[in-house]
Amino acid sequence: MQVPLLDLKAQYAKIKKDVLAQINEVLDSQICIGGPKVKELEEKAAQISNCKFAVGVSSGTDAILNSLMSLDIGSGDEVVTTPFTFFATAGCIARVYARPVFVDIDPRTYNINPALIEKAITKKTKAIMPVHLFGQMADMAPIMDIAKKHNLHVIEDAAQSISSTYKGKKAGSIGTAGCFSFFPSKNLGSIGDGGMIVTNDEKLFHKLSIMRNHGMEPKYYHKVVGGNFRLDPIQAAALIVKLLYLDDWSEARRKNAAYYNEKFAGSAVGIPFINPDCVTIYNQYVIRVLNRDKVIEHLRSKNIGCEIYYPVPMHLQECFKYLGYKQGDFPQSEKAAKEVLALPIYPELTDEMKDYVTQAVLEAIK
Repeated sequence: MQVPLLDLKAQYAKIKKDVLAQINEVLDSQICIGGPKVKELEEKAAQISNCKFAVGVSSGTDAILNSLMSLDIGSGDEVVTTPFTFFATAGCIARVYARPVFVDIDPRTYNINPALIEKAITKKTKAIMPVHLFGQMADMAPIMDIAKKHNLHVIEDAAQSISSTYKGKKAGSIGTAGCFSFFPSKNLGSIGDGGMIVTNDEKLFHKLSIMRNHGMEPKYYHKVVGGNFRLDPIQAAALIVKLLYLDDWSEARRKNAAYYNEKFAGSAVGIPFINPDCVTIYNQYVIRVLNRDKVIEHLRSKNIGCEIYYPVPMHLQECFKYLGYKQGDFPQSEKAAKEVLALPIYPELTDEMKDYVTQAVLEAIK
């Protein structure tokens, strides 16, 4: 049997007709930049996120970059964030010439530990950027309390968590802005790159909108230096179809996770901890094992897909040596990087496939 980490062909087979119909509308219209499909997706993304506004952009990375630029965060500023994340989180902070300031994670959720944030704040701090990792939102209440106390922006890196909730509030709706990624592997994935920013701040929404188009308003008049961060209407067309299935797909992932949890109960496999205040969408199902290399080798020998998210924390990346961090500075992030392993969790998994995966994992940890 073969069980890939993700099978997008199985997903596409069920929606192909509708996706092609939407894309053909774009091609027939020859509105190849912006247009009604992008606007429709923005309206729907704002609605499902319980936000007033949404701005479609070219990727999740550019969603973060645009947010930082539009909030005038730049040289000499600091942004507090987590070292246990995808590179774009810290990379975008560095790209606007601000300084990423890292805070260790909660070892259960892998999200930033709010109890450690305040001691990292200085007079240069302009924002906190929590990452809602693996589909589960960070503990936002204490984060927002700290932000309010110090008059800081909060940029939610919700790249992996569209439609997930914390105390009933949707990802992206709590902070100053929320950033989503539509990378194909996401629960709501496009057929290429794409992203979205949501906010309840009308003034910020306006700036985000012009910033994605070279800071231009009106045409050929540039009030600020922006970038080419536009969302392609063909991507928007495909996402409009997929959005109809998002809740069902996320629920299927939760059911698959529950199936795994039951099979791993009582074993040495560390299963995901979900904060009772959260509803996760399981963008990844991540276990912890002490003999990870052996587990990976065994799974791959059985043709089972798996992946490490993430093997090197940001503070140990070569490009961030200038920040002055060293091994041991963030022990929980470093420990997680050595033990985490993502298993297949996509909605189309059968019980037979899940049994095959769990049996192989349990064999490998003996």
